[in-house]
Amino acid sequence: MKKNTKTTELPEVNFSDYGDVRCLHLGTEWIQGSMLIDSPFEIELEYVQRMMAWLLFVDAASVPKRRAMQLGLGAATCTKFCFKKLRMQTTAIEINPQVITACRLWFKLPPDDAKLEVVLADAALEIEKPHWHGQIDALQVDLYDHEAAAPVLDSAEFYANCRRLLTDDGIMTVNLFGRSSSYQDSLDKILGVFGAHAVWAFKPTREGNTIVLAQRTASAPKREALMARAEAIQTKWGLPATKWLRVFKQI
Repeated sequence: MKKNTKTTELPEVNFSDYGDVRCLHLGTEWIQGSMLIDSPFEIELEYVQRMMAWLLFVDAASVPKRRAMQLGLGAATCTKFCFKKLRMQTTAIEINPQVITACRLWFKLPPDDAKLEVVLADAALEIEKPHWHGQIDALQVDLYDHEAAAPVLDSAEFYANCRRLLTDDGIMTVNLFGRSSSYQDSLDKILGVFGAHAVWAFKPTREGNTIVLAQRTASAPKREALMARAEAIQTKWGLPATKWLRVFKQI
């Protein structure tokens, strides 16, 4: 994950193993990402699984033709899943070179190739570049510093820039978590940019992570259609998508 200010010293990156799970840390006890050591391309944490809820709004057959972007690499969980499991063109933007190195050494992040790119950059600046605009189908935003106190990018301007990245049917998912952050303030900014009919949200996980989903173009699929897609997601990619529908609703 990442800081958006160049004047702040970037934290040291390390990891710890707990049984069959490896966790990434930025110099504190806070977990910035995790990996199942024996299944490095699966998603271990519940809130990260929910970052894939955009799959409920697209046809499964179209997924490999789409493009994903992650703002904040973390333990590269979303990046690896989109690239290896979903077979998508995938780009991750990360400000801390140590995080990128750690993901390659300890978290099985493959090297860049024609379908995978890790960009060393400040996400706030990188997403303003016009060549990204209108190119991203699935945008995942998980931007926290080493203290995990609040999102480091959380302004209306930032969310407007995120919206510009999206294709017409593109979707952003964002992790809102933190000891000093205000969920409602963040949600209000997202609503102001995307519109009320385009925003969906999960109930918080036990750890306090709330995943919010925002569509570039609002849609209201029927419950039956969402359930059918959830069952397909569960069968094809092993995500607990049918359970999502119990705790996921339009704002």
